[in-house]
Amino acid sequence: VQLQAFGGGLVQAGDSLRLSCIASGITSSRYDMGWFRQTPGKEREFVSAISHYGSYKLYGDSVQGRFTISRGRGSNTVYLEMNNLKSVDTAVYYCAVDDRTVGILSRDAASYDYWGQGTEVTVSS
Repeated sequence: VQLQAFGGGLVQAGDSLRLSCIASGITSSRYDMGWFRQTPGKEREFVSAISHYGSYKLYGDSVQGRFTISRGRGSNTVYLEMNNLKSVDTAVYYCAVDDRTVGILSRDAASYDYWGQGTEVTVSS
């Protein structure tokens, strides 16, 4: 299983950025996908999750209303549209797959079985 996340970069506060993640090698026919982020010395923080067909979405409190998660046509791709970025959004962003509790979106990192390598987002104020 491989998850490739990309799209991170250096932006200014108020800017927008779109992260993408492509999953491959997953044998399950359906799986949920999520985004987490982490800064040095802190635990991984839930950002957003989406069900296999995109019907259900979940957001962390700190990004609600600013970030939008979506799935690609083939469902093996997940996007995170990030608007009105703030300096507190600076982190390494990880995409993840949950193929055990499909349809029950989780904020818990332990629920996700596969992880990407992360893409770094830096927001300057």
